[in-house]
Amino acid sequence: MILDHPVVPLAGRLMMTYIFATSGIGKIFGWSGNVAYMSTRHLPMIPLLLGAAMAIEVAGSICLVTGYQARIAAFAMFWYTTAVTVIFHNYWASSDMMAAMQETHFRKNLAIMGGLLMLAYSGPGKWALGQRAGANAKMV
Repeated sequence: MILDHPVVPLAGRLMMTYIFATSGIGKIFGWSGNVAYMSTRHLPMIPLLLGAAMAIEVAGSICLVTGYQARIAAFAMFWYTTAVTVIFHNYWASSDMMAAMQETHFRKNLAIMGGLLMLAYSGPGKWALGQRAGANAKMV
């Protein structure tokens, strides 16, 4: 298996994008349901926060898919996912019944955050818009 082929980081970016793209599209077409869900967390300015979440998820997904400004997008999405994880998947404050499910989502998000940090560090790979030859190389 050849892991240094340019398709490897592209495939990784596409897989990482799936959860954000579908969530962002879900926010567009299920606005009222998302407002109701966010209301359960007693957040202020829910429409503003929901709009920001939708923009981060959709714009970030476009950046990750195309590779354009992927490092910046991955870093922004890392911090967004950190906030979402702490606010919505705080299993330590959940009832016994919900705690296990919330912990699973918390751990899943930690894995996604790790992938986003790796992408922010190493870049999108050779198959990305706006890449210059050798611009992705890291000096270690």
